[in-house]
Amino acid sequence: MSTVLLILVALGFLSIVVEDMVHIDKAKTTLFFGSLAWLLYFIAPPAHLSHDILMERLDENLLDIATLWLFLMAAMTFVAYLSGKGIIDSIVNRLLPTRISERKLMLLTGLFAFLFSSLADNITATLVCIAVLTNLKLPAEKLLRYVVLVVFSVNAGGTALITGDVTTLMIFLADKVEIPDLLLLSLPAAGAVAVLAGMLSLGLSGEVQIQKQETVIDRGDKVIAILFFATILGTIGANVAFGIPPVLCFLFGLSLMFLVVQFLNKDEPVLEYIRKIEFDTLLFFLGVLLLVGMLKELGMLAYFPALYDVMPPVAANFLVGIASALFDNVPLTAALLNSGIDMTLPEWLSLTYSVGVGGSLLIIGSAAGVIAMSKVEVLTFVSYLRYFLYLLVAYSVGFVAVLGLGQLLVM
Repeated sequence: MSTVLLILVALGFLSIVVEDMVHIDKAKTTLFFGSLAWLLYFIAPPAHLSHDILMERLDENLLDIATLWLFLMAAMTFVAYLSGKGIIDSIVNRLLPTRISERKLMLLTGLFAFLFSSLADNITATLVCIAVLTNLKLPAEKLLRYVVLVVFSVNAGGTALITGDVTTLMIFLADKVEIPDLLLLSLPAAGAVAVLAGMLSLGLSGEVQIQKQETVIDRGDKVIAILFFATILGTIGANVAFGIPPVLCFLFGLSLMFLVVQFLNKDEPVLEYIRKIEFDTLLFFLGVLLLVGMLKELGMLAYFPALYDVMPPVAANFLVGIASALFDNVPLTAALLNSGIDMTLPEWLSLTYSVGVGGSLLIIGSAAGVIAMSKVEVLTFVSYLRYFLYLLVAYSVGFVAVLGLGQLLVM
């Protein structure tokens, strides 16, 4: 049965790859294979697991999925409101000149995504960045390059902060690295983003003309925009100070948004913005997480600690980062931490970087990639894969820079 389940998981991921050829929405196929795998897991459980254990494992996976779903729903509703009210257009008008070179725009995109994801979570940063880019009305092929950079940059941006990436927090709580060491990780991570931006800029020589439009934003909408950023900052603060899960803070912020709109503009059908969410995005997210959860239950992550027995830790960390493009980096990191691997500070820092950034190598390797693929029509598994070598070079440059930084710290 384990073999059958692995085949189903493989078919689920394959359905994403061949979406353009079979013309079947990836949200439908991933949900089908993911739910079918879990059904068979209950009908004929590997190792004859008891029903109680099966329920416990299902509940654990569903809790993770529900948490991400609710968080994504709240963040997407906020962004849908801000976009619908023209607030994002207004920000673009204020921040960008009437004309800007495509290369300069590429660098600014990478910098904005990197910095914003350091303040917000990857999902929110991706949604906002994509909303800004789509408002620029770029040609499809050029838009693809910018979105590829966004996916890589938002993953790199949170690597150096315990609030920016769960795996960074896990390694910190295991006393493998200190906060000052982690903060320095932002330098090689930003360097990797700059390298990728430079490569993606090759062949771009034109200019982007931004059509400035006067957008009248009323007082209530300005309050909502402030509330959105206050929710982001409050989420970070509440998580650090009290350990409150981000989803609770965002749901609270969303409820405040509903009440503020109700009192400031009683005729506004604010709940309609929930209906404007592309639910195929949520269904695709659900299907992918069911597939990844099944890989975890089948014990595929248990093989990765064995890498450290057959190769140097640095090489193993590099490969683990690449593997995180297929496997959820949270259980992967947990498996490595629980294995009792002994590494030096530079090696732990390289692992922190690799599991945080490595998921960018494939579009399905991170929440940012999954969201981007659902929101941008031109972005598919295959179209993103065309930039794999660029992404691998940028990832590798950052990895080497982390090793050099780690050596300086132990001198």
